[in-house]
Amino acid sequence: MTEIARRFGISRNTVRRYLRSDAIEPAYPDLRTPSVLDQYTFKLSSWLKTEVTKSLKQRRNLKQMHADLCALGFEGLYD
Repeated sequence: MTEIARRFGISRNTVRRYLRSDAIEPAYPDLRTPSVLDQYTFKLSSWLKTEVTKSLKQRRNLKQMHADLCALGFEGLYD
């Protein structure tokens, strides 16, 4: 049990509990909460991919990207 706990980074009590139960593998609830930026992820990723290819002086900074997002309908704050 100690070796299993060490390899998986969980406590020995957790290993003992799962060995005693009939569960094959632990089921954890999905804790992903929706983000305000979820609808803009495709646009943001395409912007970042194009910015990487530009030189440092030609790249847009975060304030400029935030202004562009606001033009698309984003209502969140910069920070």
